[in-house]
Amino acid sequence: MKARTIVIEETGGPEKLKLVERELGEPGPGEILITHTACGVNFIDVYHRTGLYPMELPAAIGMEGAGTVEAVGAGVEHLKPGDRAAYAAQPPGAYCDARIMPASHVCPLPDGVTFEDAAALMLKGMTVEYMFHRTTPLSAGDTVLFHAAAGGVGTIACQWAKSEGITLIGTAGSEEKCRMALENGASHCINYRTEDFKERVRELTGGRGVDVVMDGVGKDTFTDSLDCLRPLGMMISFGNASGPVPPVSLLDLAAKGSLKLTRSTLFTHIADADTCQAMARHVFDKVVAGDIHVRVDQRFPLEQAGDAHRALEARKTTGSTILEP
Repeated sequence: MKARTIVIEETGGPEKLKLVERELGEPGPGEILITHTACGVNFIDVYHRTGLYPMELPAAIGMEGAGTVEAVGAGVEHLKPGDRAAYAAQPPGAYCDARIMPASHVCPLPDGVTFEDAAALMLKGMTVEYMFHRTTPLSAGDTVLFHAAAGGVGTIACQWAKSEGITLIGTAGSEEKCRMALENGASHCINYRTEDFKERVRELTGGRGVDVVMDGVGKDTFTDSLDCLRPLGMMISFGNASGPVPPVSLLDLAAKGSLKLTRSTLFTHIADADTCQAMARHVFDKVVAGDIHVRVDQRFPLEQAGDAHRALEARKTTGSTILEP
């Protein structure tokens, strides 16, 4: 069986994404062969392409996909041929028609979740799951500042917060994106192009500050975000859309109120296969219950992966973006 796959032979811009055809064999022990119906597009794919997150080259890219299990290797018990399945997992290589990959982090897909939704949801949804349930205690009545609230992770976070009684203050770069965040459950949304989000957050919280900041933007928002936190508040930095955060002085954290800071990644949280499966089930349960409705606002053919990256990097996207093999 042959499969079309997007690879990079050297790092650089979107033009470095190359479509090749590769021969697939049979899955070995602990592996599956999966054919994709949809593949997710995420900023981590951009970081791999640019070399911010180094990989040995040449390399296939893409971390998220959904489709049908075609064959399983010895020892695979939670999946069988014909099963619907989805994943956000190592190693990279999801931008393809089909692939052979380790089975342990591929998750059975409930009937109530479509392939397209799963491909748009797995990485982003499990990212939201760990930030709301595993990084620091959050409960009804708490307040979160979430940057890029109209993006793929943000629209899920807005809905997740609303379903659990958490006040989410979002930021976005246009009035249209702010409306989208509000429609998805944000309690407030600040247009950072027309307002100082730090001052506005202080107004909205009566000067107290928020309990937690969740920031996937990075360099452009990090410093002011620290000033949005209440004393003993938690800063969760989980992405670098505007570039990596510069070095931070621990004395600054002390001066701003004994703040807590973590730079988290999904793949640390899902390194244990059982934890990964439990997190995926939690996300799927939210979808089946109607707490989360997945927004897929951009669709590109597999061969136009470069155009998908250009749109993502230019911040021209809303909701989630998928590739269609």
